[in-house]
Amino acid sequence: MLAELRQFFASVGVLEVETPLACRTAGTDPQLQPMTTCYREPGCGDDGTKLYLQTSPEFAMKRLLADGSGPIYQICKAFRDGESGRLHNPEFSVLEWYRPGFSLGELVDELVQVLRIGLGRPGLGHSVLTYQQAFRECMDLDVLSAPVEVLCQAAGRSGIDGIEASQLDRDGWLDLLMSHVVQPRLGRDELCLVTDFPASQAALAKLRPDGMTAARVEVFYRGV
Repeated sequence: MLAELRQFFASVGVLEVETPLACRTAGTDPQLQPMTTCYREPGCGDDGTKLYLQTSPEFAMKRLLADGSGPIYQICKAFRDGESGRLHNPEFSVLEWYRPGFSLGELVDELVQVLRIGLGRPGLGHSVLTYQQAFRECMDLDVLSAPVEVLCQAAGRSGIDGIEASQLDRDGWLDLLMSHVVQPRLGRDELCLVTDFPASQAALAKLRPDGMTAARVEVFYRGV
């Protein structure tokens, strides 16, 4: 798989890079907790310097982009503290790549190609839904206009009980419904790409002209 991925990126002119795993500063995402280690520089006693193990290579790769690297990719280790379960491991491998100048549609097409390689299924089909369409198909809910009270009632009808409307803000309800009700139904037989997330669910993504949604895409396969 790794050999095929590298061959693919070489064939489309994307440069492989390598960036530091341990840095003096951590990322700024409040949802990700970095692991740390201590570097004891010769002659500086036992206190040492705290180093953060990268939660992803994003920041270092964006420095390369800002310096004019052009399209780049990296396959490397990443580390996240406090994450362990059926779908998470505190140490894992990640593929991250950047395509300056690509439209979202071009990136979607390339994402499908890469996932077919990673999954070992060259003929795997795919579909594209907007966030709004995904909620409409799975829950018969117009999620972009629904107030918190309606989202809470929809959760109750889907078997999520014991949470009052006031216990979560609107984004909290969206996250809960997406992860527990909508996501498990996505991509059962093919890749399912969900686009046009609510603006509040899309940090760093460009807003659409409607001001309500943003150019963010997530891909789901077999409910993951």
